[in-house]
Amino acid sequence: MSEATPILHMLDPRKHVSPFDVNMAADAGYKVIVPYTQVEVSDVTPLIQDAIFSRPPNYGVRTGFFMGGKDAIMALDMIDAAKKAMVPPFECSVFADPAGSFTTAAAMVACVERVLKFKFGRSWKGVKVAVFGATGVVGFASSIIAALEGADVQLVAHRGVDRVIKSAAVSKERFGVDLEPVNGETIEQKRDVIANAEVIFAAAAAGVQVVSKEHMEIAKNLVVIADVNAVPPPGVEGMELFMDGAPLAGSSVLGVGPLAIGDIKYKTESGLFKQMLESDKPLALDFRHAYAMAKQLTGLV
Repeated sequence: MSEATPILHMLDPRKHVSPFDVNMAADAGYKVIVPYTQVEVSDVTPLIQDAIFSRPPNYGVRTGFFMGGKDAIMALDMIDAAKKAMVPPFECSVFADPAGSFTTAAAMVACVERVLKFKFGRSWKGVKVAVFGATGVVGFASSIIAALEGADVQLVAHRGVDRVIKSAAVSKERFGVDLEPVNGETIEQKRDVIANAEVIFAAAAAGVQVVSKEHMEIAKNLVVIADVNAVPPPGVEGMELFMDGAPLAGSSVLGVGPLAIGDIKYKTESGLFKQMLESDKPLALDFRHAYAMAKQLTGLV
């Protein structure tokens, strides 16, 4: 086993593989990293089998595949295809983290959970969560993680409710969670959503502010708000980059900022790469494993 060179094959449906993920994998300990671009789900089986049959079975745990891109469902489909392509004892490890979304979502949910637990003595059970940017990969993954933990999750639409209805249907079909699509297109609709939320995940596009100070004034039930946007303006007005459970200025709402989340995200992705490298059996890692790692990193377990 010690003689096996750690090799990582990085699959991406886009034109480029993410340099962020390449650097993370190299720093975690992979010695050979090979990018594959414009990859489709149908390409996964031959790539997996080419890799596993070229090495002795006991080298399989030092062979890894990383599924990138920007489509959460496609990345999960790639993992499913990879698992079906294995021919025991010829196997390898696989890890999906499209656009860093699974590890970012896991970090956001865990960071907010830490605030809920240590500041309010609460778990996710029954907490009313509103997700802005719900059709993005981070919003999609964070909504499912929170719902699996027992939260009541609303997917907030800002450009037509059809897209979040579709996301809710996919989430129900694949993960058995009930997510509520709500319309937040108008000022009044958005105010109603914020007024009833206890936790808000701000996961909209970089540089887009979704929650203002005025919104905070009407958010009488809101206790924690998290923002993954580090590009000015912040997704939440008044959010500071390193906030980690401190109150937003002029408010009792506790904020969790993008760099507090980013610190856990970075350690989570690195930790999962190392987990693959150190495991004595093949692993298949997705957002659920990322969340388990993030909970460890935030002291929740």
